[in-house]
Amino acid sequence: MLMKTRSLMVAAGAAMCFSGTAFAAGNPAAKAMMMSNDCFSCHAVNHQLVGPSFRAIAQRYHGRAASTATIATLAKKVISGGSGHWNAQTGGMAMTPHPQLSQAQAEGMVRWVLAQ
Repeated sequence: MLMKTRSLMVAAGAAMCFSGTAFAAGNPAAKAMMMSNDCFSCHAVNHQLVGPSFRAIAQRYHGRAASTATIATLAKKVISGGSGHWNAQTGGMAMTPHPQLSQAQAEGMVRWVLAQ
């Protein structure tokens, strides 16, 4: 019985790891804001969709160790959209602008991404 229970727990854990957002770190309010916008239409936590994965972004920009200036710059990118920094991965597909977001909201979202 113990072996069967353990096998089920391992299988469930593996399934959650591969689900993309099961163990996503960061502020839940920022994640909710990202979900209410279109972020998860083009991005996933663990793998590339249209845009790079959130983990790839976190790796490129040094994750939680990113400077305040980097966070502000990335937030401006979220607000204004753009292309060019991930062309090798996206084929030049531009990120949609999000002008309805404030700088503070976008920075919170960027911090969530960098926590991945």
